[in-house]
Amino acid sequence: MKIEAGSKLVMIGDSITDCGRGRPNGEGLGDALGSGYVNLVNGFLTTCYPGQRIRVVNMGTSGNTVRDLKARWQTDVFDLKPDWLSIMIGINDVWRQFDCRLQTEWQVPVDEYEHILEELVSSTKPLVKGLVLMTPYFIEPNPEDAMRATMDRYGGVVRKLAKKYNTLFVDTQAAFDNVLTEMHPMGLAWDRVHPGITGHMILARAFLKAIDFVW
Repeated sequence: MKIEAGSKLVMIGDSITDCGRGRPNGEGLGDALGSGYVNLVNGFLTTCYPGQRIRVVNMGTSGNTVRDLKARWQTDVFDLKPDWLSIMIGINDVWRQFDCRLQTEWQVPVDEYEHILEELVSSTKPLVKGLVLMTPYFIEPNPEDAMRATMDRYGGVVRKLAKKYNTLFVDTQAAFDNVLTEMHPMGLAWDRVHPGITGHMILARAFLKAIDFVW
């Protein structure tokens, strides 16, 4: 497995990462890691690699865009001194273009998204042992759907930056698409964004595959 023993893994993002995690930092007992994919990742790592003592910290914040990540990067990433960092952001950057189309100040255009995300990646990469970039997604199998097509553009930015900075890459959209050949989106998420446990398992599995997790 790529993540070394004794590592601290910080996972940052929006509501999909947050999932009710503890404050100020999401780690420890009870529901501190939230109810989503971060908690599942921690559970699998602890179960299958108990001797590795990998510390997982959830720093997701509901409603965040990449602008919000930049605003809290010092306290929520640099100050925590992670060995490994996972970033999944972009859903709200896109979503606000569709559910709040008149509030343009809440929307993050793709060029700004790329500029800020690259700034965060480039400044953090030298300070960590490993970096995982996860695409945003929309649980919609039709690639011609307007929001799905836009989300794919933002996912393309993540793919581009992962290649440029030689990070691990998780194509969450592809992971959902694989399941959507058999399931309707409503079976995973009523709003096609916030999944139940099956959707979070899809995300966790995609992340674990990227770090060469072995059962």
